[in-house]
Amino acid sequence: MIINNSKTDPNKILPMNYLWARQHYKDGVSNNWTPEEVSMQKDVEQWKSEKTLTDEERKLILYNLGFFSTAESLTANNIVLAVYNQVTNPECRQYLLRQAYEEAIHTDTFIYCCDTLGLDPEEIYNMYKTIPSIKEKDDFVVEFTKSVFDPTFTTNGIDNIRKFVHDLIGYYVIMEGIFFYAGFAMMLALKRQNKMVGIGEQFEYIMRDESLHLSFGCDLINTIRQENPDIWTEEFRNEIITLIKEAVVLEKQYSNDACPSGVLGINAEQFCNYVEHIADRRLERIGLPKQYDTENPFPWMSQSVDLNKEKNFFETRVTEYKTGGNLDWD
Repeated sequence: MIINNSKTDPNKILPMNYLWARQHYKDGVSNNWTPEEVSMQKDVEQWKSEKTLTDEERKLILYNLGFFSTAESLTANNIVLAVYNQVTNPECRQYLLRQAYEEAIHTDTFIYCCDTLGLDPEEIYNMYKTIPSIKEKDDFVVEFTKSVFDPTFTTNGIDNIRKFVHDLIGYYVIMEGIFFYAGFAMMLALKRQNKMVGIGEQFEYIMRDESLHLSFGCDLINTIRQENPDIWTEEFRNEIITLIKEAVVLEKQYSNDACPSGVLGINAEQFCNYVEHIADRRLERIGLPKQYDTENPFPWMSQSVDLNKEKNFFETRVTEYKTGGNLDWD
């Protein structure tokens, strides 16, 4: 059992029972990167220029830096302070430690971006309080911590296991699997126009990490529900579908707020359609039916997270991504 197994010694990683967890860990190691590896010189020039970026594009960039800068810390705290305590399987814990490290890298990335561009950290790091569409998303996800952050909470019993899975879905499927992706699409749309390419590359790397986080989270959720089938009632399934549909509404509000006029060749409606498309993918990944049947308006997003991407040796450091061909990125 992946939880509530009193026979498991969390200090003894061999023999392994969940090889998928080990594989996610190895994939994460293969994707290793740091923000300082990405040149930001052109970004600085474009940010200082009054001609390169429109006011709408500047707003889009600030909103995404504002959302992600605190969302990454929120996710890391959830892993370290809540999930790690309940998932005692050693190979899963090894991956959770790897994920926590990656969340620290992502947090460092936004420090790096703010410092490099000379942004006001008070403005950026308070957007989760001052921008309603960001605050509503963060507040929505924080609701998922009420159970697992209770120091007396355990996963003993069907009701508590169900609460734990509910919160895992909130963080892995909704936060990392839905709330992050409209922002990814916005920043990569700018990168496709050769604008703020350094930040765009940082977001590509973050999205590759988050795709692995999502894959691990779904495997964890699916394993718990397979080992505890009594939790997966029709009522609970409907509750999860309702939560994901509520999350889609919030992410659409954010998309329209951050990018009301769109960027060159892409409008806010397409970002909203993309949110519906990925929500269906997330539902299917945890064994629930699609709700939208919306086509992917951004097929290029899959190309942006191709882990076999190579770079010109004379332009930048060669970074080889060894894995990911078997994963489903968008």
